Amino acid sequence: MSEVQNALIQAYDENQIQVLEGLEAVRKRPGMYIGSTGPKGLHHLVYEIVDNAIDEALAGFCTQIDVDILKGDVIRVSDNGRGIPTGIHPTEGVSAATVVYTVLHAGGKFGGGGYKVAGGLHGVGASVVNALSEYLELTVYDGTNIHFQRFEKGQYDEELKITGKTDKTGTMVTFKADAEIFADSTSYDYDILLNRLREQAFLNAGIKIVFSDLRDENAVVTETLYYEGGIRQFVEHIHSTRGLEPLSGEVIYISGTQGDSTVEIALQYNDSFNDLLLSFANNIHTTDGGTHETGFKNSLTKVINEYGKKFNLLKDGDKLLGEDVREGLTAIVSVKLTDCEFEGQTKGRLGNPEVRPFVENTVNEKLMCYLEENPAVARAVFDKSVAAQRAREAAKKARETARRKSAMESASLPGKLADCSERDIKYTEIYIVEGDSAGGSAKQGRDRRYQAILALWGKMLNVEKARIDKVYGNEKLMPVVTALGTSIGEDFDIGKLRYGKVIIMADADVDGSHIRTLLLTFFYRYMRPLISNGNIYIAHPPLFKLSRGKQIRYAYSDGERDRYIAELSGENSAKVDVQRYKGLGEMDPEQLWETTMDPETRTIIKVEMEDAVKADEIITILMGDKVAPRRDFIERNAKYVKNLDI
Repeated sequence: MSEVQNALIQAYDENQIQVLEGLEAVRKRPGMYIGSTGPKGLHHLVYEIVDNAIDEALAGFCTQIDVDILKGDVIRVSDNGRGIPTGIHPTEGVSAATVVYTVLHAGGKFGGGGYKVAGGLHGVGASVVNALSEYLELTVYDGTNIHFQRFEKGQYDEELKITGKTDKTGTMVTFKADAEIFADSTSYDYDILLNRLREQAFLNAGIKIVFSDLRDENAVVTETLYYEGGIRQFVEHIHSTRGLEPLSGEVIYISGTQGDSTVEIALQYNDSFNDLLLSFANNIHTTDGGTHETGFKNSLTKVINEYGKKFNLLKDGDKLLGEDVREGLTAIVSVKLTDCEFEGQTKGRLGNPEVRPFVENTVNEKLMCYLEENPAVARAVFDKSVAAQRAREAAKKARETARRKSAMESASLPGKLADCSERDIKYTEIYIVEGDSAGGSAKQGRDRRYQAILALWGKMLNVEKARIDKVYGNEKLMPVVTALGTSIGEDFDIGKLRYGKVIIMADADVDGSHIRTLLLTFFYRYMRPLISNGNIYIAHPPLFKLSRGKQIRYAYSDGERDRYIAELSGENSAKVDVQRYKGLGEMDPEQLWETTMDPETRTIIKVEMEDAVKADEIITILMGDKVAPRRDFIERNAKYVKNLDI
């Protein structure tokens, strides 16, 4: 054993074991509590404080919540609830309000009778926000006195004190995220917060949330979010935003209770081929589903099949599948429980086993009653499901035909594919290239050990306007499916993926942008795990080549071009040759390798999906067949366009 190794072993003793006390653990490992220290984690701070106010509303003591973004990206959340208890805690010896903001897993949601239903079940929200804030100011109104306390990075010098008299009740929290923790940015995105707050207002009918952006006194924005119709209006809002045409005139609403637990479901079919099911437990969006979502899906399929059999609309032995009855469906499933069992602090999946039969029984009984009482709506829903079934069967035949065709061909891989020799997907990557010209340069310039090239030509099918049966056999899309090896739809298997990186490489113009958008829509609809798993990338080729003698620079923006011109021209203002690349085919193989394909020098952008619901909405708006919502989207966002090719 070397002297260095021996010294290291001797140095590792009981003195090296650290105990992080109080909120120090949160500041040391913030990702464990809020997921990340990027934009998602930053906005999560606001959600935690708002969720506490929402819990007061669920308990029946709060009717209005005000959320303000102040100058300097300071957040202020106030409610008219009961106010956090301010008396001295029996074991901690300080105010209960101080305990809530300084002790992990402290709160009124652990069975003490403070709340029957709550989203903040782990009792870490308030204290975590405090720990990760440069400062936090707490004001409590108890109907008699105003109590105030200031914290800095989770610590306090003065205990909670009375600063005045009042006849109102409630809590106000003002905080500024700590730039030491959120190093990238502490600036809040108004739209991200608005979407979340609107969601909460929909889920809690009758609660008023007033959201204001006060950062620019010359451009104050205020939204009042108040929906007496609750989740019924949520479904209407989704259809209106996306420009989807409902099949029936009203949203179907059913609800049920079991002890202290409740379930609310709102659903409506539309004229699209895609479904959107959003599930919530105690107002928390369960992005990974859970027992409530499973119960709804099972019972919906059962009810539609039983309706078909009862009225002789289904042949003997014929059966609709879950994917058939959910085509074109928008549904909100919201359960409120005394004791939610979530998987992890992120609360992405509900685990309570008793919720599944509760939801199933509610839907079985009440949805069947609704369909029998509304035969026109029932028939429209049933006919939509049967049309989806026929399309699924057509897709199955097309899939089998495609398989037989592949098996009969001498090689199952597409002819336009120039494959690589490496087989380990940790190293392999495939460039999906627009056009034979660029494909030729890419094939010559690549490193054939681990880089494969698939050249496409022309614009492929817009899958947002077509069912899956139209995808099979499509000469533009099937080569992509075959090359990747995963199949699509119900047959998709990420374990069969042949390349670790799937890189879309298209021209830096309008047509290239369209190709990228069509491919991304296809991946999102039929190979979504490739996006969530981080396999999809976009190549970023240069826009300009600048040269003066033997000196060459590549610029990826107008600003970079201007800087390089100044650099190369020098003090004597020598002439610099500027070449604008209109297409990848204009680059020779060496240039394409150096600028766009060499891992040492290239720029590629990973396609990520922060918010699946927002991504779904944007794809529906931009790629669907409704013009009005697309025009509205373009008009709202035109000012943000950076590269416009006209």
